[in-house]
Amino acid sequence: MFNLASDLVRLMRKCFKNHFNAFIITVIISFASNLTYSQKQIADSLIIELKTEKTDTGKVILMWNLARAIYTYNPDSALLCAQQALFLAKDIKYAEGQSRSLGILANTFNTIGNYPRALELNLEKLKLEEKRKIPYNLASVLMNTGIVYVYLEDYANALDYYRKADSVIRKHDVEKFKYNIALNFGDVYDRQNILDSAYLYYDRSLNIAKQKLDTSSIGISLTGLGHCNRKYGHYNEAIASYVQAIGYLKSKNNDETLCEAALGLASVYKQQGKNDSAAYYARLSLFIAKTDGLLPKELDAAEFLTEHYKQQRKVDSAFTYVSQVKDLNDSLNSKSKIRETQIISTGEQFRQRELEQERKAAEKERFQQLQMLLIGIFIPGFFLLTFLLTRVRIHVQVIRLLGILSLLFLFEYLTLLLHPTVANLTNHVPVFEILIFVGLAAILIPAHHKLEQWMIHRLIHRHAHHEALKKEKALRENTEKNNPPENKSQ
Repeated sequence: MFNLASDLVRLMRKCFKNHFNAFIITVIISFASNLTYSQKQIADSLIIELKTEKTDTGKVILMWNLARAIYTYNPDSALLCAQQALFLAKDIKYAEGQSRSLGILANTFNTIGNYPRALELNLEKLKLEEKRKIPYNLASVLMNTGIVYVYLEDYANALDYYRKADSVIRKHDVEKFKYNIALNFGDVYDRQNILDSAYLYYDRSLNIAKQKLDTSSIGISLTGLGHCNRKYGHYNEAIASYVQAIGYLKSKNNDETLCEAALGLASVYKQQGKNDSAAYYARLSLFIAKTDGLLPKELDAAEFLTEHYKQQRKVDSAFTYVSQVKDLNDSLNSKSKIRETQIISTGEQFRQRELEQERKAAEKERFQQLQMLLIGIFIPGFFLLTFLLTRVRIHVQVIRLLGILSLLFLFEYLTLLLHPTVANLTNHVPVFEILIFVGLAAILIPAHHKLEQWMIHRLIHRHAHHEALKKEKALRENTEKNNPPENKSQ
């Protein structure tokens, strides 16, 4: 573990000295010490690649992969890595890197429960992807934005973004997301108890999962169908869906959905009056949730069992689960408070790093503006120098050379100055940008030619005038020499 931390420090000093400060390195050392064995293997692999990576683009890719690998287990470090990847991607104008980094940041904030920040980052990514018009990326961010709205319980906006995602998926046949969007529609309608729509989309997702032979996805879709049938009162169909789902979910160790399916089955048996079966599957859900540390699922199962035994007037059993419910509520409240603190802490750290990056960007912009100002002063100064040289004896070719240099300086300066405006005006279409700058050159070159001719004419005229004055002076001196003035006597 110590070697991993040391490698990280050396790596950051070597590769990212312009992007990491001492605080960031300290956080990454902390991250290294908290890795599990499997995470350490992933981190080691990525760090080895980072050590030898020479390109900024490659560094961005490896950083966002590192963040993606650990964001569910160590969100603080994931935020750090993804944010640095985002800063570097912006510096080198790497759009895919910006998009991926924003996505990881949004998912990480979603994981810790900071939904407003997750929504903000998803919308920032959406603006970027709307310009890039890559169907896969656009569908992904639209769907993820909808998911955040689901967590915020804003189902109207969630459905709006799901519909937009579905439109992109259908239009461009984005095969990978067809299952996800159908399942997401089913989930949001299920949450609103709009059962006809929920059943339709869960069934659609099931058919897609079967075509792909994806057993975990089949189990999730069957669980959704079980919920719909249970709410409809179609108990036999609900039992069949839940039982099949449990078999698929066990085979793929999808314990979170397995808890949900087992408790759903317990609810059906309870409604049918089959109390022993209801208690069995509720305890199964409780056991799996407790084993995996899924506190919300454990609480759901314990509350079910408490109510179940109360109705059966089994006081001792009910009391046992009442105690569990109380303990679980205390744990969840404690975790909720910790999470609130974590949200505030990570949000503030994220904001401070953003402010630091903005400060650096402002300094860089001021430096560029100063350079542009100096160049702007230099070009007219250079032209003035060229003009003044026409007043002294100098070869015409020198004037032509200086004139060409003045034109080149002016054109390059105007290109640098106008390029951002032209790029926005043409929506970054290279053909239109080239046409505009060619048009600018078509104006500058004839103007330069006329100015050059005027300066050369002025230079030649001045030289001819000097030559005439020189000859006149020489003639006068020669005349005075050959015809000295007579001495006048008094």
